[in-house]
Amino acid sequence: QVHLVESGGGLVQPGESLRLSCAASGFSFRTADMNWYRQAPGKERELVASISHNAIGTKYADSVKGRFTISRDNAKNTVYLQMNSLNSEDTAMYYCKVRDLNVWGQGTQVTISS
Repeated sequence: QVHLVESGGGLVQPGESLRLSCAASGFSFRTADMNWYRQAPGKERELVASISHNAIGTKYADSVKGRFTISRDNAKNTVYLQMNSLNSEDTAMYYCKVRDLNVWGQGTQVTISS
């Protein structure tokens, strides 16, 4: 059974950083492309970042390019999202997802507020 557990969210001030983690199990993580999404209240879910199974390819939404970095550790079955220079527009619930599977974790809340 596919299982995704996000962690690392919290309440931080504008300009600060957070690192999200997503622990995966129940599938062949090392062969799976992974995505991070976010959903703010009243808005549609947005694809934030993607990483290929071998970490060679990464993509980012324009809104986070240059501030967020997606990475993975295939030995630990974990994908990360390093978020720097956070602002209020980044406030949302963040989810990881296997690109080719319609399975979601419970998400981790990120709130940016002074």
